Amino acid sequence: MSAAKDAPPPLPEPLGVEVADSHTHLDMQDGTVEQALEKAAAVGVTTVVQVGCDVKGSQWAADTAEAHAAVHAAVALHPNEAPRIVHGDPDGWSRQGARGPGGEGALDAALGEIERLAALPWVKAVGETGLDYFRTGPEGKAAQERSFRAHIEIAKRTGKALVIHDREAHADVLRILREEGAPERTVFHCYSGDAEMAELCAEYGYFMSFAGNMTFKNAQPLRDALAVAPLELVLVETDAPFLTPAPYRGRPNAPYLIPITVRAMAAVRGIGEDVLAAAIADNTARAFDY
Repeated sequence: MSAAKDAPPPLPEPLGVEVADSHTHLDMQDGTVEQALEKAAAVGVTTVVQVGCDVKGSQWAADTAEAHAAVHAAVALHPNEAPRIVHGDPDGWSRQGARGPGGEGALDAALGEIERLAALPWVKAVGETGLDYFRTGPEGKAAQERSFRAHIEIAKRTGKALVIHDREAHADVLRILREEGAPERTVFHCYSGDAEMAELCAEYGYFMSFAGNMTFKNAQPLRDALAVAPLELVLVETDAPFLTPAPYRGRPNAPYLIPITVRAMAAVRGIGEDVLAAAIADNTARAFDY
């Protein structure tokens, strides 16, 4: 891979209306938090939601949000983390160190830590939680589902938003939300459904957050979903360092690249980027109650 392919993309033209990156992983990106926030602010991205994927990462998210006014935290066990904890896998989702012997008790202990963190005032959401049938096989489904249901209850008990990771599991995610009763504010991070599912999410009042993959050539179903999603339920995110928008796909992603996705989304909606950015800013503040 060439040096250019590894290099961070250039700064895009700044947005005229400030927006938030509703889902990022600053702890997985190069550079300092301060550098990431400075670059983002330079192009009109003035708020980020830092998302934890395991106990250690969630603690880091909470600490970072406490230290930086522009950062809000979301805390959870990633869906792929739950089976690893239950089965005592020493490599966590973000490969952050050895675990204990595993088992249901280990999962309960981890969930207890997530609930403790979720109660903190600078933690605005419980997530990312949900189901992932792409990376976890049938043997992990029970642990994923138990963890997902527990996170839903934590979000409701703490009054925080629920941030959902849904990968190749649409029907089961929607079913469990119906069975448990979704929190008042529920966000489908990196929305991956089609237009029909977007209409269902709209019916239930779920927010849909679109990432850089909606710019990919093969992502017409995502663009179709964005076209029918109610404007008041649309968010934008990077999921950085993943899902860098075209034309920089494969290069490192970061919050400062949000304007590229916003402009692509505005084109799909047939509205001005300032109109979309203003709606996104309002929606994100409502979704995360900040």
